[in-house]
Amino acid sequence: MRKQHTETTEEVGVPLHQIRAVYDDTTIRVYQAYSEVIADSALAHGTFVSPPFKMERMTWIKPSFLWMMYRAGWGFKEPGQSRILAIDIAREGFEWALAHSCLSHAEPSMSKEEWERLKNESPVRIQWDPERDLLLQPLPHRAIQIGLCKEAVKRYVNQWVRRITDVTPLAHEIHALVEGDRFEEAKARLPTERPFAIDRSIPHF
Repeated sequence: MRKQHTETTEEVGVPLHQIRAVYDDTTIRVYQAYSEVIADSALAHGTFVSPPFKMERMTWIKPSFLWMMYRAGWGFKEPGQSRILAIDIAREGFEWALAHSCLSHAEPSMSKEEWERLKNESPVRIQWDPERDLLLQPLPHRAIQIGLCKEAVKRYVNQWVRRITDVTPLAHEIHALVEGDRFEEAKARLPTERPFAIDRSIPHF
């Protein structure tokens, strides 16, 4: 039986809604999981190309490595999410996405018409879901997911992408360490994600 693993006190005091990511002065890293065909195409072209990538669908980008691992089951959940990609995108693109976003659900005070109008005017959706620990159990604070559609998808694939890296081997390596109860080693292999400043003038931030 696996011994109980508890997170360190580093998670204590983390704000409920905070973007944490790998970033530098010009780029910020997000993660997506895809099939072999889409991943190979993206790596070969340095961005996503249609086909096989579907421009008409909403695509969700995630700055949190462990939330991506939760969603894709470390790359073992299903064939359509077997390859984990790290996509370094322009910071100005990421900031544009936040500035042109709305929440993925309506505010209680909104009418149906107001909500439909806001969705139609916003090419980006924001969703906050519980962050995950190494066992992919929920933590008290949230990780952001950013859904891109319409104009935002075009900007993403044609303007924002700077570099795509296949991190599936890293995901499998960390998963194997976790399965072997080697939590400190697994934690040392995680990408170092730092708080990313949000423009607080955006209403839902």
